[in-house]
Amino acid sequence: MEIALYIISGILILGGLVGCILPALPGLPVSYAGILVLHFSDRVQFTTKELVFLTAIMIIAQVLDYILPAWLTKKVGGSRLGTIGSIVGLIVGFFFQPFGLILGPFLGAIVGELMNGEGTKTALKSGMGSFLGFILTTGLKMCVCGIYIWYFIKSFI
Repeated sequence: MEIALYIISGILILGGLVGCILPALPGLPVSYAGILVLHFSDRVQFTTKELVFLTAIMIIAQVLDYILPAWLTKKVGGSRLGTIGSIVGLIVGFFFQPFGLILGPFLGAIVGELMNGEGTKTALKSGMGSFLGFILTTGLKMCVCGIYIWYFIKSFI
């Protein structure tokens, strides 16, 4: 039974890492589920402090994943329509994976800005803000999954 828990935990943690890149999978929650499965094995018992920390970084990264792209679109000078376009582009891009998830928010922000009557320069700037937010949140999620992988490996050393 213990070996099955280790295998399931490893698959969930690595599957979550893949989910950070391919947003069809909820990457961080899947990796976190792998940590919980590992916790229920006889060999690994995380402290309450460790579990709270691992839960907190997952929640913070998940919240930032939804907020940061739109916030950066607005921060670089994007309008409300640019921000909405970025969100709509993310939703539409979901159906054209994997490139749609990368290009969708970028193109959505550009279209939103152009619909708002902004020039091409402002529209591209807004699109780059959205793209930068996507890159930053993907990197953040991968770092959190890296922490989970480290805890998994550490449990066997």
